[in-house]
Amino acid sequence: MLTIRTIFVATALLFVSCSGEQEPQRSEASGADPAGEDIDRASIIKQASFTDLEGNEVTLDQFQGKVLVIDFWETWCAPCLQVFPSLQQLREEFPDDFEVLAVTLGAMEGPEEAAAFRDEHDYDFQFLYDANNVSDELGIFSIPFKLYIDPDGELIKSEIGTRGRDGDYSNAREIIQEYSSL
Repeated sequence: MLTIRTIFVATALLFVSCSGEQEPQRSEASGADPAGEDIDRASIIKQASFTDLEGNEVTLDQFQGKVLVIDFWETWCAPCLQVFPSLQQLREEFPDDFEVLAVTLGAMEGPEEAAAFRDEHDYDFQFLYDANNVSDELGIFSIPFKLYIDPDGELIKSEIGTRGRDGDYSNAREIIQEYSSL
């Protein structure tokens, strides 16, 4: 059964996101949700857990020692998918230092659609589902939405939107080089 909040989020996602390449809006460890309330994203993400597409719990501490990008997306979001090849290229360049957690929101589709997408592509990502509504806690109202996490599990920054394939590649590469143990 759809809740009013789910309908609101889905409608907002359709109108606010996925309209093409856009300059990301950057924020630090805190931000504001659509109601204007402050959100401590750093605290939320430290305690966050997701579900892999086989139903297993996944926490960020499982990736200690790596730079992470947590990329909130859905299969219908063209700008979300536009940067996946660049993120894959970075996984190949930095296999021991960088990990992509591709987290499906679940606003308009379930883990089945994400699993079908994963099975059709050769991306070396951790495909996850936001079964615990972390995106709601973080105040995510638009995708693509990325969180960059350092090897110690600390939030570096968050971004709404995309710089396009090359821009997102360069941005993530700089972060990996700055924060990894290279």
